[in-house]
Amino acid sequence: MTHAALFDMDGTLVDTEARSRAAWTLLFEAHGVPYDESLLLTFSGRRGQEVLGEHLHLFPGGTVEELYAEAVSYYSSPALPPIAPVPGAVELVRLLHSEGVRMAVVSSGRRRDIEPTLHQLAMHDMFELIVAAEDVRHGKPHPEGYLSASRRLDVPPSQAVVFEDSPAGVTAAKAAGARCIGVATSQPPQALLHADYTVTDLTEVSWPLMFPA
Repeated sequence: MTHAALFDMDGTLVDTEARSRAAWTLLFEAHGVPYDESLLLTFSGRRGQEVLGEHLHLFPGGTVEELYAEAVSYYSSPALPPIAPVPGAVELVRLLHSEGVRMAVVSSGRRRDIEPTLHQLAMHDMFELIVAAEDVRHGKPHPEGYLSASRRLDVPPSQAVVFEDSPAGVTAAKAAGARCIGVATSQPPQALLHADYTVTDLTEVSWPLMFPA
């Protein structure tokens, strides 16, 4: 039986992956760094600082702190796509809330970005807690965020379902011992093969959940 639902934020609840990719694109272009789809995908579902650390050799003389601050500054650019919920997200969250399912957001983003977005979409009061990037030592694909949420909700991971749109997030969920629904909004379905099953968006999720045997 499922007693808790743990949601990733960007690309799962909120269609912000396009904004994130646009911000990283602006960073690469500002520094004359060649980029392609595979490079942009390395940022999906992970903490930006950690990924920048892996790519720091592309920015001679730069520091992770400076580059991350610059990337964040691009989020105020009017050229970025607007924030919108993933189709079916608001309806699913309201349904689970009405059914008494305990819910948390487990995100690689910062709390100061997560909370205003949830308020904007009128979903903030439906989540008991948020586990943000600054709340964990290890970001996805490490399971720390999902283990922390399960512990704080007092629900074993085996009785929780995770909704994730990135391979790193799916890996984190499965490593935590939870079942996982892959949401193929930012990745092709084949990139989420380790999820228990995959949907195109959250309109395809019904409750109670029925997992393949």
